[in-house]
Amino acid sequence: MSPSSARYKLEVAPGPDDLARRAAQRIATAIDLALDERDRCQIALSGGTTPAAAYRLLGQEHLPWDRVDVLLGDERWVSASDPASNARLLAETLLAQEPARQARFHPVPTDLDSPTASAHAFEALVRRLCPGDPPVFDLMLLGLGDDGHTASLFPGSTATTVRDRAVTVGQGKGLDRITLTAPVLSAARQVIVLVSGTGKRQALERLLDPAESPERTPARLVQPRSPVLVLADAAAAAGLTAPA
Repeated sequence: MSPSSARYKLEVAPGPDDLARRAAQRIATAIDLALDERDRCQIALSGGTTPAAAYRLLGQEHLPWDRVDVLLGDERWVSASDPASNARLLAETLLAQEPARQARFHPVPTDLDSPTASAHAFEALVRRLCPGDPPVFDLMLLGLGDDGHTASLFPGSTATTVRDRAVTVGQGKGLDRITLTAPVLSAARQVIVLVSGTGKRQALERLLDPAESPERTPARLVQPRSPVLVLADAAAAAGLTAPA
């Protein structure tokens, strides 16, 4: 795929509260639409501070949560009780309340002997839940790092080059991580990238630049058939427009 093959739709919220509300609504709509067509819905969510407020709002949405499989796009190889754990973030936000606690959460098994063993186990789970090769999620919610990474695909890491696996081991910011690979991120029926804060503005500008290299900005490796919806607050999107 060429660096310019991804298409982006930029939607700007005035502030973080409105961004969280819009994100929750978009995710809820995607779940509704998927369940209109299939018995179950599979979504992959991101960690980090930006989506936490959206998850709290989403957890209050009256959806058939018992038909929703919730997974993570990536996870740090730490205990589920560790403050850095994305599974812990979901447990304390989305899954902490009714009715969303009825969802079926499938965490990355980080209690195995090695990151590689965890990656293999998570890949088996993903392939069991999500049909297709690569596996297809109904919704992929991603973040954007200030260095241009998404999921745990960091610039210069070997994880960015993996094409023959659904899940691989990545390294970033001093931690081993388990991450979905670029082909799986790109196979999702809908991809949403959630971005907030002035510290993300340069990374967002690079993401939206058709000439930007995926090697420098791995988020550009995510190239689904449908346009990527970029939800950003005004601080992150100041002066930016999505390419036509």
